[in-house]
Amino acid sequence: MLQIDELTFNAWGRRFFDRASVSFPPNAKVGLAGRNGVGKSTLFKLILGELQPDGGTIELPRTARIGAVAQEHPATPVSLLDTILEADAERSALYTELESAEPERMGEIWGRLIEIDADRAPARAAEILSGLGFSTEDLGRAMSEFSGGWRMRVALAAALFAEPDLLLLDEPTNYLDLEGALWLEARLKKYPHSALIISHDRELLNNSVDFILHVQAGKLEMYTGGYDDFERRLAEKTRLQAATRVKQEAERAHLQSFIDRFKAKASKAAQAQSRVKRLAKLAPIAEMAADRVAPFTLPSPARALAPPLISLEQASVGYGDAPPILRDLNLRLDVDDRIGLLGVNGAGKSTFAKMIANALPTTAGRMHRDRRIQVGWFHQHQIEALDPTDTPLEIIRREMKEASENSRRSKLAQFGLGFDKQETTVENLSGGERARLLLSLVAMHAPHLLILDEPTNHLDIDSRRALLDALNDYEGAVILITHDRSLMELVADRLWLAADGYVKPFDGDMDDYAKFVLDRARQGARPTQVGEAKTGGGKKAKRAKAMA
Repeated sequence: MLQIDELTFNAWGRRFFDRASVSFPPNAKVGLAGRNGVGKSTLFKLILGELQPDGGTIELPRTARIGAVAQEHPATPVSLLDTILEADAERSALYTELESAEPERMGEIWGRLIEIDADRAPARAAEILSGLGFSTEDLGRAMSEFSGGWRMRVALAAALFAEPDLLLLDEPTNYLDLEGALWLEARLKKYPHSALIISHDRELLNNSVDFILHVQAGKLEMYTGGYDDFERRLAEKTRLQAATRVKQEAERAHLQSFIDRFKAKASKAAQAQSRVKRLAKLAPIAEMAADRVAPFTLPSPARALAPPLISLEQASVGYGDAPPILRDLNLRLDVDDRIGLLGVNGAGKSTFAKMIANALPTTAGRMHRDRRIQVGWFHQHQIEALDPTDTPLEIIRREMKEASENSRRSKLAQFGLGFDKQETTVENLSGGERARLLLSLVAMHAPHLLILDEPTNHLDIDSRRALLDALNDYEGAVILITHDRSLMELVADRLWLAADGYVKPFDGDMDDYAKFVLDRARQGARPTQVGEAKTGGGKKAKRAKAMA
């Protein structure tokens, strides 16, 4: 399907690809892996023709359709359902042509519409939208009524609906909740054509792709299987390469020793010359640079408090005089609990986190909390609220007012921000560096409870693993909200579900929850409701969609 041959590309003072080659099998689902900055998104731009290579070729079948997800869909007056239907360019063109076609052409148009199953398109579009979290009432709403985060989901839905021959997805789960990520994982597994996916979601790369394409040192190398298979094979390759390099260096030293000893002796001249030739033929084996990532520092509380840390009795919480978002909460949080909080966007997960963090008071019932409890609360809005002109050093000075400058710099180094990053402005830090800084600041005073609301959005796979290790070493309580299924499975020992205005324990594990989500998505779009939305019934919806 896709053939890359001897690709070379230079930009911004560096070489991204150096005579890289790879061939895609037909209808392959491929995960694109590599550390941040190696050129994954650059490869997408080269495939799309937005950048031109300095050498080599990128070849696709002449009639192949390439689809990629825009940053977000424009805020137009067109309804959500019609927006998705318009993504199938051929279907839209055929219906447009049908309005003014000559009689002899109409039979051909209808034949093609039947061939592409055009009548089922609204139901298929509604199924995709339901899987990504949209309700039936949303189908008739104008695009301008949705927030930017939801319009990003629309762009993803449109790309999936159009089913291009090559689908390019760059971090598609970053703007999804766990439920959307689980649905997408299952959808990509069944995608009928080729797909190339950049993702730091380990479970998606394990369960939805057939191959991993690794970008490293300007080269492209394809591995069969999912991400875990790739990691094992890469580790074995690195080990074998290191062993071979040691053997070669020993042989080089032996040959050079012989040459040095006997090159001046006539009786050994021929043998010495032979070893010179052998030495010249030994192509050096490059030492594979280890991709190391700094650990996270999450200090445990110095002294445990008596259980429970927090208990809720018939508690409700909401905003102002509006009806409560959550009600009748009867829950208990103990000193060593690891709670995974599940639920679709808008179900009240972030509201619950605010209440537990004491940033939002209860409106009814009772919440008992140990008066000595310290809470570390991380949420995405903190990253957005950072002053772009601030620097990590200025931020840590405010946190450690009495400390020496050396102590402050040492603390930032523990956070994984080396000397070269400590006086870099926030706007020039990567998303991962900003997330690392804030996560470390939230935890630096050894809280009894960590509340983490989507902590992994800007972290690559290795940084996510470092966070997992730190959380498993941390001895306080944790409430975790994340779309990263792997992190949820390996950190949480109990699951709570936010749904229908309540938060209750979920009876099952993440496999049970994945089945629950997919079953609900399949039931989410009924043909009669799709028809109502198509004719305007859905436009009566009054609820405003907003990212939780």
